[in-house]
Amino acid sequence: MSTYAEGIKNKRISLGLTQKDFADALGLGRNGDRKLRRWENGECNPSSLEYKAILDFAQDIPFPANKDVDFTFIDLFAGIGGIRIPFHENGGQCVFTSEWDNFAQKTYRINFGETPEGDITTIKSNEIPDFDILLAGFPCQPFSQAGLKKGFEDTRGTLFFEIERIIKDKRPKAFMLENVKQLKGHNKGRTLETILAHLTSLNYDVKFEVLRAADFGVPQNRERLFIVGFDKDRLLECYWQKFTFPDSLNIPTRVGDILEEVVDEKYTISDRIYKGHIRRKQEHIVKGNGFGFSLFTESSPYTNTISARYYKDGSEILIDCGSDSNPRKLTPRECARLQGFPEHFIIPVSDTQSYKQFGNSVAIPVVAAVSGAMLSFMHNTGLLRKKGSVYA
Repeated sequence: MSTYAEGIKNKRISLGLTQKDFADALGLGRNGDRKLRRWENGECNPSSLEYKAILDFAQDIPFPANKDVDFTFIDLFAGIGGIRIPFHENGGQCVFTSEWDNFAQKTYRINFGETPEGDITTIKSNEIPDFDILLAGFPCQPFSQAGLKKGFEDTRGTLFFEIERIIKDKRPKAFMLENVKQLKGHNKGRTLETILAHLTSLNYDVKFEVLRAADFGVPQNRERLFIVGFDKDRLLECYWQKFTFPDSLNIPTRVGDILEEVVDEKYTISDRIYKGHIRRKQEHIVKGNGFGFSLFTESSPYTNTISARYYKDGSEILIDCGSDSNPRKLTPRECARLQGFPEHFIIPVSDTQSYKQFGNSVAIPVVAAVSGAMLSFMHNTGLLRKKGSVYA
């Protein structure tokens, strides 16, 4: 085995990635896994620049543990860490993480240097270290438009009660939960009422709000429900119900701001898929509804909400490439930008998994605004003693 072949294979294995994962992560283009396989087999060699890029990939952890820690938190149903990032950047230390999906665990490990624990239902509360704030983007499928809307009749819906169990047993100073907007109206509002009643019964001061990503600087019409709570046992009564969610930043957004300048042709949808999109849209028009694929340009103020199904055909967000070309899907990096992820966030998995992961994640600028509001409130009310970071 040549030095090149050995070095490439060892690098990939050390990251725990498949050849497809690694090829897509490296941006090798269409049939990139075939090229990578030939390199690993010693059939041909990459250029010196390509080889350096391979060895340098994910060399450093983008989000290492903070040295100066102002508070601790746990990250449940963590996905790829979208909720964690703003709390980390505000001086927090994550002391426990749970995420069952193996592919999401890979992305999380490479970006944060730790592998999340698996199924939260198997983890006892006394196995979780003490912490200040609980974070959880608990599974939304039971309540979303894309799901069957069964709510607590769906076994995934009952995962909320795992959050309740941990809050009850660990008594954090505060929590932040995130879910789809549809939770607010599910079962005529009774599902949300049940959740709020359970949280309030634990003696927490609880408030909720629906916030939109486009109001916080990212060009996506994504609305999500945020629920925050503060421990009344530690909070003076004069501060009850005084927490306020952040206001819109009133920053103009533009889809062109998240688009890459050079995009591989593999992201252009095929004639077959495009014809299928057109046919289905015409069928919907005949039926009198507004469903069908959606085209956006650089000048569009924002896109539709990206979802975990985006990998299938990209129908909710297609970029118009002009009359001489079929439209294209967003690249994984563009999806990351659409959710407000930092440029140094590493995407170490295949395009398919990337689309699922970013579609399931959160708009980070929205979480950052909620995080700043929470931490400022907790500092001003004495729930936290600020040491080094500025909560804003």
